[in-house]
Amino acid sequence: MTIRERVLETIEKKGPLSERTLFKALQVNGNLQKEMKALLRDMVKEGSLYRDEESRYHSSEQEGLMVGRLQGNEKGFGFFVADDEDQDDLYIHRTKINSAMHNDRVLVKGIESKDPSKGDEGRVVTVLDRSNERVVGVYDDAGKFGFVMPDEKKISDDIFIPSRWKNGAKSGQKVVVDIERFPSDDKKAEGKIVEILGYPDEKGVDILSIAYAMGLDLEFPKEVLDEAHRVPQEVPKEAIEKREDFRSAPTFTIDGADSKDFDDALSVEKLPNGHYRIGIHIADVAEYVKAGSALDKEAYHRGNSVYLINKVLPMLPEELSNGICSLNEGVDRLCLSVIVELDDKGKVYNHTITETVINSDRRLIYSNVSDFLEGLRTDDSLKDLTEELTILNTIAKNRKKMRDRRGNIDFSFKEPSIELDDKGHPINITVSDQREANQLIEEFMLLANELVSETYSKKKLPFLYRVHEEPTAEKLELLNSVIRPFGYRIDLTKDITPKDIQKLTEQVEGKDEESLIQTMVLRSMQKARYSDERYMHFGLAAEYYSHFTSPIRRYADLTIHRVIKEDLHHELNQRLIDEYKSTFGDIADHISATEKAAQEAERKVVDVKMAQYMYDHIGEHYDAKVSGITSFGIFCELDNTVEGLVGYASMDEFYRFDEENYVAIGEKTQNTIHMGDPVRIVVVGADPILGRIDFQMEGEDHRKK
Repeated sequence: MTIRERVLETIEKKGPLSERTLFKALQVNGNLQKEMKALLRDMVKEGSLYRDEESRYHSSEQEGLMVGRLQGNEKGFGFFVADDEDQDDLYIHRTKINSAMHNDRVLVKGIESKDPSKGDEGRVVTVLDRSNERVVGVYDDAGKFGFVMPDEKKISDDIFIPSRWKNGAKSGQKVVVDIERFPSDDKKAEGKIVEILGYPDEKGVDILSIAYAMGLDLEFPKEVLDEAHRVPQEVPKEAIEKREDFRSAPTFTIDGADSKDFDDALSVEKLPNGHYRIGIHIADVAEYVKAGSALDKEAYHRGNSVYLINKVLPMLPEELSNGICSLNEGVDRLCLSVIVELDDKGKVYNHTITETVINSDRRLIYSNVSDFLEGLRTDDSLKDLTEELTILNTIAKNRKKMRDRRGNIDFSFKEPSIELDDKGHPINITVSDQREANQLIEEFMLLANELVSETYSKKKLPFLYRVHEEPTAEKLELLNSVIRPFGYRIDLTKDITPKDIQKLTEQVEGKDEESLIQTMVLRSMQKARYSDERYMHFGLAAEYYSHFTSPIRRYADLTIHRVIKEDLHHELNQRLIDEYKSTFGDIADHISATEKAAQEAERKVVDVKMAQYMYDHIGEHYDAKVSGITSFGIFCELDNTVEGLVGYASMDEFYRFDEENYVAIGEKTQNTIHMGDPVRIVVVGADPILGRIDFQMEGEDHRKK
């Protein structure tokens, strides 16, 4: 029995105990008391123990207390979402919130509901962990003090700012506030303004607000910048001598027109046997970012670069991301490369992973390469590379066919492309095309990722994998309920395979319901994540998969580059192997979390820019399709991917959500709205702060509430 288990058993047997009584019962003396106090603090913070006002420790489970998060509401009440997925959400009345704020981790006790219509209820016993230590909002000056109304509307109360902490802010400005005192029963939260972002309509303030609110880092610490400044910007001769030299091979990068950091390059040479030697060259970031350095610690902290439309928050300072690590045209660069021998059918005959030096002949642009590959035109920048591009495209297409045969799942979702004016305001939203050059690069990056992953899995060395488990039975049952009205079905009497999902996506291709069903298939999938254990990547139908090809912008890739380089140099001693085994699990969890935060910020910025764009189009009418059905309304998507909500309260009759069949049914007429139904809408509202857009059905009273 562990000491943790003994603590719980003792408290559960003897009832609530003071620290002194507990120590006596456990016979804890001397130096052990310090360790025991630390353990008790940890157990209280995680929620397994509860400490009351008399400083007595209770077993949370024995007291019927639950651990989870509070989801706030702008009206002041909230909902408790338990860590235990089997526990239903609990309604928390504003008088039972006990100073908790939106997204705080809390300990909650269920109570008898006074209003059955609100479902099960609870009260917050204590806050375990605060999640809003920093808040972004609009400042309102009131003379000797002020208030900040948070952008996050689920934080329902404003934050009091005493005069000494105004920091020169003016009414109406967006500010960043550090919470100095959290709310209590009779007092608002109190905060200090630490950053003035500007007025909401000023260029870039919207994106800065989101970045700060999401806890993203906008600046690098001084010690990180100092270390970056000391990194040489040219490759020394002695470094080149130790590597395989590809500087004479036709080599190029293909990226977007606005790209500044180039992680990857391709080289191609025809062999005497008719095969091709393809070099997939990846920036050797690990050569410059050493484990344990200030640069490394900051890269780990950030986890990845974040792309907020026209603003990039890089994982590494630009001396590395745009400088010595970037595979810029016409300069020597160090790489970690996968050298593959293939035939034109895409079959791999052998491969090596090695340290190389390259000198990129050309910086090519996706649109120009796609124009050539699609037979539209040949840009001058391509004229001496057309043969290489043609064979690479042939191999890439055949590799794609091979992946499709094993069950690769294609999601042909429309991605928005948002055009901004010089003030950062959106002036056009279109659908971003996935063209042949993009697919060419993707295929060779996928190939490198799979080969590296398989190689190091079979070496049985500590490694990081990109995993994507199969969908759960519950999610598949929900998916079946949605696709059943369209005549489709997934056989749940056997284990699901990628081929089963692939078959469904192929069946709906080109049909009216394609977008709807692809969306629902994606929602049924589990989230891809990083792991120190290998599992199949379900979406790619790949037995082995890791992220290797983007070390400038992903810490996962940088981590496995270090393992590979140490293996190549025979430096992987038992001490390092043991260290990696003990730390890679935590690294995987951390970078999975930073990736999720980045994705949320990127989505939020897109939502805000879409709302800004549609604000300029209020009153206009559009064709749309039903893209989501909920208990409070239906979501409709325009051809340019903009999505808005039609609330049931604005419709000509009340609709109820039939969750089993995933439809909305009119209470009077029994009119049924399905996912994918074509509709005609009018834009009636847009909130650029929340990133929310409101539609109404054409022909209905727009004044209805």
